[in-house]
Order: sequence, then structure tokens, then C-alpha cells
Amino acid sequence: MTARTTSLADTATVAARDLARAERSGFGPRFAAAALTGPALNPLNTTMIAVALVPIADATGVSAATALWLVAGLYLVSSVGQPTWGRLADLFGPRRVYLLGLTSAAIGGLIPLFMTTFQGILIARMLIGLGTSAQYPAAMTLISDQQARLRREPPHSLLAGLSLASLVSISVGPVLGGLLVHYFSWRAIFLVNVPAAILIAALALRFLPPDRSRPAGIGRSDLPIHAALDIPGIVLFAGTTVSSLVFLLDIDAGVWWLLPVALAFATALTLWERRARRPFLDVRMLVRNGALTRTYLRFFLSYIAIFAVTYTVSPWLQEVRGYDADVVGWMLLPAALLAMGANRMVARMPKPRLALSVAAAVQIAGGVLMWLLHSETPLWLVLAIIAMFGVPQGLVAVSNQAVLYRQAPVGQVGIASGLSRTFLQIGAMTASALIALTVGDVPTDAGLHRIGAVIVIASVLVLALVLWDRSLSSAADTRDVDFAD
Repeated sequence: MTARTTSLADTATVAARDLARAERSGFGPRFAAAALTGPALNPLNTTMIAVALVPIADATGVSAATALWLVAGLYLVSSVGQPTWGRLADLFGPRRVYLLGLTSAAIGGLIPLFMTTFQGILIARMLIGLGTSAQYPAAMTLISDQQARLRREPPHSLLAGLSLASLVSISVGPVLGGLLVHYFSWRAIFLVNVPAAILIAALALRFLPPDRSRPAGIGRSDLPIHAALDIPGIVLFAGTTVSSLVFLLDIDAGVWWLLPVALAFATALTLWERRARRPFLDVRMLVRNGALTRTYLRFFLSYIAIFAVTYTVSPWLQEVRGYDADVVGWMLLPAALLAMGANRMVARMPKPRLALSVAAAVQIAGGVLMWLLHSETPLWLVLAIIAMFGVPQGLVAVSNQAVLYRQAPVGQVGIASGLSRTFLQIGAMTASALIALTVGDVPTDAGLHRIGAVIVIASVLVLALVLWDRSLSSAADTRDVDFAD
């Protein structure tokens, strides 16, 4: 008994010593807790709404199709908001942006208590989406600033924690949303943002470095505020993104006129940003920093495959196999657990090229195996094929994020990381559009097989990009090079 007690005491002493060492490094548990909890709010709100759409439609008297705009609205404002908040974090400080975003999310959470119409609820969703989209780019900028402040590399596990927080939120969201709706009401999935935002803000104020301590030369500009922000560039970027996403969201409605609108916005954006004194979207930097541009392309293609599985398998299990929604939720849990396990594994072995190659190869194999699925396939094989897609989801998230952190120029980490989320969400909407074109409204075995082909094509392109991209093999840190003119 004495030996065992001594062993436990020694273990506790070692753990306490490691914790103290981590805190002294500037990237310890307190910094991590404050910086990583905020980014979990956006994916949490994205998934919680799924179980509340029907109750909200019933309460407000709108159709199920109209209620889906609660999902689309958050996607739209997040796609524009994340790089915009990232730019603000780069210029004016990440902790300030982090707290402003939490304030917006809290206000959005309160609105359904007073505005119970569908329009009021949509406004609440968009405010929540706008606020929660600030946390990820601000967190990346906080880590970058801390690295410059301490002249010390952040641990790879800290960056992995950002993607792990999202994966956990995506998995927990539907369960938490179901409990809140069941025991309280649909308003609870909005109201829960208020205590969450207050708690995270308290952590941020206590444990995140103040913006006045940012290293010299980072974020400061001699330009007037309007020129430093590049408001015309933000407006043109918003027009390009929103018109493109609305087209993808409702592609089967044939709103083809949005394509030339999106092209016109994109052309105007490119022309304006080439002349801007401090461009919002630095097109010259994207051309010169080919490694970063290829990372964005990998985000886009990888998440076409990931969301093609997410959006297709669940309806197929319900409509073709006849399982209830709650049973399907349990069937998807192994994939989420494998995603978390893969995330933790690659956090300990930071080899992005190997991880991204494995992820693409598994997705290719999964896409091929989807051709084996049909209404009579043994359940164990169905579950095994679904579960294997969790591995690339975990590998892709953390590896691309770690690569992007190194490739983004100093002083532009916020907008660079925000843009990565925009490409992720465009990938999700592209997957939705491809499903509408290849599967249609009613899930079938044939539709599932066609989506398998889409996954194979997207993943083959990702694998080719990974194998061709020599920058993934280099240990050089490109963050000390600022390509901005």
C-alpha cells in the first residue's frame, strides 16, 4: 500500500511539474482553454439546429424548406465573416476580436426570447453565425502573436486542439440540441450561447494576453482605418461569396443568372485588390505563395468528399434502410470517434504529407467501397464503410491547419485562417449541389453509388496535389516571409 501511495504521489508530482513547465512556456493549459473553447461554438451551432428545424417550423408556421434557411444563413455569414474577422484580428488585435464575436453570439442567443417570428429567429441565427465565426481566426492569430512574443514554436498539439474542438462540437451538437429541445424548448439552443459566451469571455480576459502586448510591427498600419480595412474589397468579396453560395445552395432551382453575377463580383474584386494599398484579399500574395493557395485548394476538394458522405449517408440510412433518425445518429458515432482518434494520433506525429496522403487514400477506398452498399448489404459492412470515413476527417483537419499556420505570412494569419474556413464551407455547399444533381430529392442505392464516384474523383485530385506539392516535405517555416506589397 505504501509503495502504491508513493508511486501515485510521484506521478502527481511529475504531472504538476509538466503542467507548470507548460504554463511557463506560454502555451499551457490556461492559454489553451481560453483560446480553444471559443472556436467550438461555430460548429456546435451548425449542428445543434438540425434537431430544432421541425419544432421551429411548426412554431412559426413556415415550411420545412423555408426553415432550412436557418442552416444556410449561418453558413453565408460565416463564409464572409471568418476572413473579415481575421483581417480585423490582424489589424486591431485578436483578443479584442475574440471578445466582440462572443458578444455578438450572446446577443443573438437572446433574440428569440423577444422576437418569435421566423424573421426574428433568422436574424438571431445570423448574429450567432457572425459572432462565432470570429473565434477561429482570432485563435490562430492569438497563437501566432504568442509565438512572436515568446520567440518559441507553439506545440503541435495546440493547433491540433483547434480541429479537435470542432470535431467534438460536431459530434456533440445534435445530442446536446436534442436534450435542450426535449427538456426545455427550441429556444434553448439559442439561449445556451449566452452562458457559454460569458464563460469563454471570462477565460479570455483572464488568460489571453492583452492586445497592447502584441510584438512590435504586427498589426499596426500608418494608413487611415478605411484604407487599412479595405472596405470595398470586403464588399466585393462578400458579393462573390454570397452569390456563389446561394447558387450552390439552390442549384436545382436553376438560378443560373447568379453565375455571371458571381463572376462579375470576382472580376471586380481581383481588379480592385491589385490596386489597393493594403488589400483585404491579397491576390498577389496568393499567386506568389503557391503553397498557401494549394492548401486552400486541398481544403476545398477534401471537404467536398467529407460532406458528400455526411449529407448522403444519413438520408440513405433512413429512407432506403428504414432506420429512425436517433438510430442513425448512433450509427454515425463510430466515424466521429475515429476522427477524434486520428486527430490525436497526427497531433503526436506531425507529418502533414504522410497524413494527407493517408487521408486521400482512405477516402478513395471508401468511395470505391460505397459501390458495395445497397438495401440488402449486411449491417456490419455498412457500419464499417461509414466508420472508415472518420479517419480522413481527423487527419485532414489538423494537417491542413498546421500547414496553413506555417504558410501564412506574418501579420496575415487571421485572414489566411479565415479564408481556409471559407473554402471549407464552399466545399460543403459544392457537395450539397453535387448531391442535388446526382442523387435528387429521394435517396437511392444508385445515387449513393454516384456519390461514391464523386468522392473518388475529388480524393484522387487531393492525392495528386499532396504528392506533387514539394512544400509539404520541407521543414522550412515560411511564416517569416511577408509577400504583401
